[in-house]
Amino acid sequence: MKTLTTPQLQHRIRICIWIVIAGLALSGITAFPLETELGWIKDHLTWAPTVLQQWITQIYNILHVVNQHYPYLSYGTDWLAFAHVMLAIVFIGPLKDPVKNIWVIQFGMIACVAIVPLAFIAGPIRQIPVFWRLIDCSFGVGGIIPLGLAYRYIKILEKESRHPDQ
Repeated sequence: MKTLTTPQLQHRIRICIWIVIAGLALSGITAFPLETELGWIKDHLTWAPTVLQQWITQIYNILHVVNQHYPYLSYGTDWLAFAHVMLAIVFIGPLKDPVKNIWVIQFGMIACVAIVPLAFIAGPIRQIPVFWRLIDCSFGVGGIIPLGLAYRYIKILEKESRHPDQ
């Protein structure tokens, strides 16, 4: 395997972390206007299988009614969005000092793994279709890849910083 220089390792670590930050920030920002987004998706999903179109329409209709009659329930989604944005900000620590803040990467990896049991325990209770639970799980897989790579690169960087001549 080709030995990477310290600047190359740092660059790769930053790329991995920026992917995670972008994903978390995008997930957070898009969680605020759910009704608007679902309305748009519902109107433009004509190419999708009928079962998906029906499910999206049903979710949109439910969300629309809930927002009209019980808008405070969407406050929970606002907090979910806020949490995603705040988690994205936490990853600035490893951008600045990856070795010192490797715990953030480890925390992110644990969160990615924890998505799977949550999806398959809470999903059936909340009557979430299997295909949607798999989509939820894909975020864990999508997140753990750059986090796992960042972790690996950080461990190499840490070793090199302790033994620079080896």
